[in-house]
Amino acid sequence: MASCILTRRPAPLSKAWNVAGGAYCAKSMSDTPDPAKLSELEAKIKALKGPEVEDKETGDEVTSQAAYAWQMIIELVVGLGIGFGIGYGLDAVFGTMPIFMVLFILLGFAAGVRVMLGTARQMQEKQAELSALDEGK
Repeated sequence: MASCILTRRPAPLSKAWNVAGGAYCAKSMSDTPDPAKLSELEAKIKALKGPEVEDKETGDEVTSQAAYAWQMIIELVVGLGIGFGIGYGLDAVFGTMPIFMVLFILLGFAAGVRVMLGTARQMQEKQAELSALDEGK
């Protein structure tokens, strides 16, 4: 066993606690790692992992689809918000409380859906373009 110091003080990081004897025992640890052992360990890990396979669905394509989804949601909400704002403003000016607000909310919803469909069309064209490039390889 390594040299043990019988004490109850906390040990530095390079020491290990001997639970049975209630003492701290010094271990022989070097401060710098052995490069040969590290390269050997890396080779073993690579051999166990096998060849790296690129997954197409985890990179930029998934992020791009999520970005398009958020863009569509924001476009719809903005259309509703602008319709609400215009309708509420006109109702406040003319004193006809729910009429213009309901009308412009519906118009804002229709505008938001129209813009969403344009974004979906753009996304579909981009996907068709990427698949055509993949087939051409």
